[in-house]
Amino acid sequence: MSLQTSLRQLLSILLPISITSLTYLYLYPIFCGCNFPPPASSPSSPPAILNTLRQHINIPLDPSHYTQIAPFRLLVLADPQLEGDTSLPNANDSLLNRLTTYREAVVSTDTWTDFLSAIRGSLLDTLLVDIPFAFSGARKRLDLFGNDFYLAHIYRSLHWWTKPTHVTVLGDLMGSQWVTDGEFEWRAWRFWNRVFGAGVRVDDEITVTGGEGVHGRDVKVEEVLLDSGSVRANSAVEAWKNRIINVAGNHDVGYAGDISEARMERFDRVFGRANWDIRFRYPAARDNLTTSPHGAGTITTTTSAAPTSPTDELSPSPSSTTTPSIHLVVLNSLILDTPALSPSIQSHTYDFLNDVIQQRSQPVEDRSSFTLLLTHLPLHKHQGVCFDGPFFSFYDNDDEKPPEGQGPRFKAGGLREQNHLSPHASQMGILQGLFGLSGDSNAPAKGKGRNGLVLTGHDHVGCDVLHFVNRSVTQDGAEGVLSPGWSWEAKRYPRHKSHSLPSLEEEEDDTPSIREVTLRSMMGEFGGNAGFLSLWFDSDPSVEEWRYEISTCRLGVQHIWWTIHVVGAVTAILVIISGVLSVWGWLVSSSPGGAVTESTAKGWKSGGAGLKKTSRGLLYRIITEWRHVGSRKNGRKKERTGKGGKAREEKE
Repeated sequence: MSLQTSLRQLLSILLPISITSLTYLYLYPIFCGCNFPPPASSPSSPPAILNTLRQHINIPLDPSHYTQIAPFRLLVLADPQLEGDTSLPNANDSLLNRLTTYREAVVSTDTWTDFLSAIRGSLLDTLLVDIPFAFSGARKRLDLFGNDFYLAHIYRSLHWWTKPTHVTVLGDLMGSQWVTDGEFEWRAWRFWNRVFGAGVRVDDEITVTGGEGVHGRDVKVEEVLLDSGSVRANSAVEAWKNRIINVAGNHDVGYAGDISEARMERFDRVFGRANWDIRFRYPAARDNLTTSPHGAGTITTTTSAAPTSPTDELSPSPSSTTTPSIHLVVLNSLILDTPALSPSIQSHTYDFLNDVIQQRSQPVEDRSSFTLLLTHLPLHKHQGVCFDGPFFSFYDNDDEKPPEGQGPRFKAGGLREQNHLSPHASQMGILQGLFGLSGDSNAPAKGKGRNGLVLTGHDHVGCDVLHFVNRSVTQDGAEGVLSPGWSWEAKRYPRHKSHSLPSLEEEEDDTPSIREVTLRSMMGEFGGNAGFLSLWFDSDPSVEEWRYEISTCRLGVQHIWWTIHVVGAVTAILVIISGVLSVWGWLVSSSPGGAVTESTAKGWKSGGAGLKKTSRGLLYRIITEWRHVGSRKNGRKKERTGKGGKAREEKE
């Protein structure tokens, strides 16, 4: 069997596999059902893929085959954790440096015995230790390079197919908070140029509410969620599609016990402020939910004098009670618990949170407002509810070896690590503070709080939880008399529950509650996950509040990405080799001078020696042809000589 025949048989297997797998990989959002849930979805609703397809292909469809597109569609990613040089072997331990060390050890020997011993030891170390170590380092470098493009493939494919209006990454953009400034800049470059190549940082003009000196001032940033048709509004639509809403994670800035001004400064400068909020207004919702399927308009920043009374702080403007809106809050929850290394950073974060609650949040009775919290640390929950249970650790000693020219990076007793927020920070700061939930039935809105959702990262496994008020708890009252009380509880979110079509039991349930979705990591080890949050306003007069649905999908572990590309590369190389052999054979068989010689044919058909024998056959043919040409020339010369002699004889 010839080499070309073998290649053709091999390609008949590899080529379909490669084409099929590459098609699946680059269109995986379609095959895996990665779509934003449509508004008012139900088991009888048309598949969500039809809504997504309508954004790519303008084809007329029966309205019964699709529903309207949600005006706010958030692509949610979590914990990419870009690693870097700190995960690679030390440069001093490179193979070249180790060989140099061995050479010096051999040269410095004084006796023949020491020389042989040094040679033997160097060879053994090189073969058994250094070469495997060098291969491991090279594999890690290749792994880091490929991991960037694996993550980029997730973002690029999902962004292209699902067409989100907004994108967020829920923290842990980096793999370590302890990296140097140079390493931080290098990983940041990879983040913006490889992983999120088309993404841009959210401008400081938009995140002004999280800036220094804003506390106590009525500073608000608002945008129109619907496209008004103007050129400026259309440009804002495109701008938000590419902005990446980055949340600070513990691997970016650290935990409270080691968060410093320097770390916060470099994160804010490169990825955007860690604390800020914005309100997206939805003016057309009151008239018609189907006015426009797209989002965003112009930015409006208002600044006025500080309120003169608590009543002014909490009283909304007339338009705020009639115009539905989404209040997006980005919060650095890593600094909420104590002890903190930097009291000033902690104070600034609490000031920001209080401003959001007192000045920029709507009353809890206003169901036309939806509060969406993006933060890194999950809220407190009991052991067993999620994969990670409550955990706190603290530094035992002060930093004994701080970097030159810098102060201690941590101090004894400082908060070193945590899995969740503390119960106090979760309940008083988030549940009761930001969302206004309460177990007191006499509280505003009967304690049901603001309509909203919490999105978190950190727990790489992911979790879906419902935080609720447990009113069945009893407490000891005065003189030992039992009086009804309440406490905060958390449980897994019921899979059957839907915020688009609530059941009768859910409508009658007045238990204050809020959902928290901890998104599974997008790292290859955890399957390359992503979330899709759809938000829309139900303008039914009997409802008039925001609804949401969230779904997830995954690409698969990074080995799938690697395998498909390796198989594709091998297939491409074999196709090229097969093509070269075909051209080579055609050139040989069609060369001038007659048919292919026997040796050439044997060299071509031998198969075992392949190109080598074919080349020998071709060379033999060239030499033979050259000899034939020489023989023909000599024959013609002799013929001319013979004719000349014969002519002379006749003349004589």
